[in-house]
Amino acid sequence: MPRYIAVIRRVIPILVILACCALFLPLTFFSHPAVAHASSNGLGQKPYMGWSSWSLESTNYSGYNTPWLTADHVKSQADVLHQQLQSHGYQYINIDAGWWMDLNWKATFDGYGRPSPYPGRFPAGISDVANYVHNYGLKLGIYYVAGLDQTVYNQNYPIYGTSCHAQDIAIKPLQMTNGWRGNYAIDYSNSCAQAYINSIANQFASWGVDFLKLDGVTPGSGIYDLSTDNRPDVQAWSQALVQSGRPIWFELSWALDHRYISFWQQQANGWRIDNDVECYCGTLVTWDNSVKARFNDVVPWTQNAGPGGWNDLDSLDVGSATLDGISQDERQSYMTLWAIEAAPLFSGDDLTKLDSYGLSLLTNDEVIAVDQSGHPARPLSQLNNQQVWYADNGDGTYTVALFNLDSGNATVTVNWSDLGISGAPTVRDLWSHTNLGAIADHFSASLNGHASRLLKVTPAGGNAGKIYEAEALANTLTGSASVVSCTACSGGQKIGNIGNGASLTFNSISVSASGTYPVTISYVDGDAGRSMQLSVNGGSATTQNFHGTNDNNWNAVQTTTILVNLNTGNNTLQFSSPSSGWSPDLDRLIVGSLIPASYEAEAAGNTLTGSASIVSCSACSGGQKVGNIGNGASLTFNNVQASTTGRTTLTIAYIDGDSGRSAQMSINGGSALTINFHGTNNNNWNTVQTLTMTISLNAGSNTIKLFSGSNWAPDIDRVTLGGNTITEAEAAGNTLTGSASIVSCPACSGGQKVGNIGNGASLTFNQVLISNTGNYILTIQYIDGDSGRSAQLSVNSGTASTLTFHGANDNNWNAVQTTSVVVNLNAGYNSIQFSSGSGWAPDIDCLTIS
Repeated sequence: MPRYIAVIRRVIPILVILACCALFLPLTFFSHPAVAHASSNGLGQKPYMGWSSWSLESTNYSGYNTPWLTADHVKSQADVLHQQLQSHGYQYINIDAGWWMDLNWKATFDGYGRPSPYPGRFPAGISDVANYVHNYGLKLGIYYVAGLDQTVYNQNYPIYGTSCHAQDIAIKPLQMTNGWRGNYAIDYSNSCAQAYINSIANQFASWGVDFLKLDGVTPGSGIYDLSTDNRPDVQAWSQALVQSGRPIWFELSWALDHRYISFWQQQANGWRIDNDVECYCGTLVTWDNSVKARFNDVVPWTQNAGPGGWNDLDSLDVGSATLDGISQDERQSYMTLWAIEAAPLFSGDDLTKLDSYGLSLLTNDEVIAVDQSGHPARPLSQLNNQQVWYADNGDGTYTVALFNLDSGNATVTVNWSDLGISGAPTVRDLWSHTNLGAIADHFSASLNGHASRLLKVTPAGGNAGKIYEAEALANTLTGSASVVSCTACSGGQKIGNIGNGASLTFNSISVSASGTYPVTISYVDGDAGRSMQLSVNGGSATTQNFHGTNDNNWNAVQTTTILVNLNTGNNTLQFSSPSSGWSPDLDRLIVGSLIPASYEAEAAGNTLTGSASIVSCSACSGGQKVGNIGNGASLTFNNVQASTTGRTTLTIAYIDGDSGRSAQMSINGGSALTINFHGTNNNNWNTVQTLTMTISLNAGSNTIKLFSGSNWAPDIDRVTLGGNTITEAEAAGNTLTGSASIVSCPACSGGQKVGNIGNGASLTFNQVLISNTGNYILTIQYIDGDSGRSAQLSVNSGTASTLTFHGANDNNWNAVQTTSVVVNLNAGYNSIQFSSGSGWAPDIDCLTIS
């Protein structure tokens, strides 16, 4: 039940409300001059965090309900928020409905018809509480309702700074407005109407208010037919807050109509997307009333949140088992949904009664970081109650949440391929702060009823695909193409009816480097097999043929993958139907990683000097290589392309049948670096090996020159750019001392690891090759079945630092975890040593340099 009416219904006969006429508002609303609005007020760069009073005002739990709202109680909440939550980002103390109402819920106003704090609740006024809150470095929020209060109209108060009175600004004949039809509609064609709203906003600003929630806003608040339309009120309040000169966050409530999202975004910093979270019962919330429906209701809004304005899911009441009335699993799932949706995190609990579990939820900084990163998640599918939700974090990682929405136990599984991820990504459990290691193919969790898991997924080598929904607002639809429901589809929607020349254009396919990319098309084709025309960046169209299920089932998603050449920056992909036929329905695209650019040594554009020459090599790419690089001869790759200036990985495919040759390498004519290659020492010049290193390139065209000194360099097959530098612990060039030894590890990269690093033993990676001096991210894949071991890390024989690792504490020495540190490396070869003290270090699988 919404805030205002929840208690108004106790004192105003329902028949009075039902008897009010509901007429359309005049179109004079659209005559407002262009002004600055809340969406441009500089606020709302991240979802806000704090506390709100309404959950405690709404509950029938002993000691609360509407009389509870007083200055002293609000201050006590601020005390606890400052002591326990502020350091985690919580900032707002928001006073909800009732602050200007007496204990019988009768409104109080000043001589100009502006709401006035009731002295029995706030004896020293709102400014007293604002000062108290501000002394902690916190912010104060307040609440008001759309429309002109009936008491203000009946008393015909003068409007501050004008010659008008309240009855001058009401639409005639009188019309009831807001979600309860409890106030009179305002005629904003009269300039005194804006002056009245400005006078209230200025009063709030003078008190030190930092946040305003405007409630009962329509279209929304249970009324969606425009019989009452509060958009003029919203615009007036948005303008009023800006002109007040004080930065005031502007929040709209409740259950707003999604059809007008562009208007809400223009005017406000946040908008409630659903009904009240409170159960209006003996606790604050229940699972069925407070959480369950939001899994469906939030989906249409997920694309609309971002810096400046956020989807508000209402109060987060997870802090006290006694008050909340839901289980621990439900409390965690409740906060998980709020966090993955980048919703405002504001507790409605009595903060003086937080229990230890509730406090651990509210102060989990990794979960809070998901919320504050501002990437709302979407469901992969909502065909059943075992659901996977995901968000692309924009940095190569994904946030993945698993929910069991049934009441009984069930297993929930996410397949990495559904996220465009190949290989074995590393997985971290954000609620338990646990690295789960590299996990191939899929991740499954057995969950209690209403339970959840929250994961951060980092693809191996950063090979996450980027997902583009067909129904995204940025796309262009022509002809009969339209958004239709599809329960099996990602996000619950698809684009269908693509026929007779209709088209769907993905307008913002963004990549950081030009090249060839795999694009996986998720589609629905219940026919015998339809076709589409694909045009990339307005170029000539090519025909794509799809497999049909031939069963008239238009809810079964299939996939096909094609290769597409994309340019740096934004690209367009247009899918269109034949002029007289129909194409399959489209669910989404996943654009995978750039296929690494390879440059053949024998390519015509390269430069060979001295004895260097192209020779046959049946094992080589293209059947050829460049050999005979001796006595000062050289091979130069002349057109090595990079999209941006910075570091990348260079993999050299070479042949060395000697005992191990070396070569000099110069990039863009810079200083030469000596590279030592591993030789097979068997005089076999047809066996290709690889060496990987990190180099720095300029944006555009680069040269890579390989040359010999007075001796012979290895033969060169090709070079490839992209990926990370991975060095195995068990590699032949490493040094093991003491008890350290190579042991089998099925879960490890390469099937082996170095273990038994104890009592002073050590493992040294001797050949970490870098082209440029600088800081690098060192990712360590390790295994620790203990309670958490430590190791000493020394780079290039420098002073050792202690690394503490997370242990699984389950005696499982086959589960790989990861941790990352920043290290400074020199141009050329570097050594990285891990050693133990008097105890045992974790086992080491491999290192990745990025």
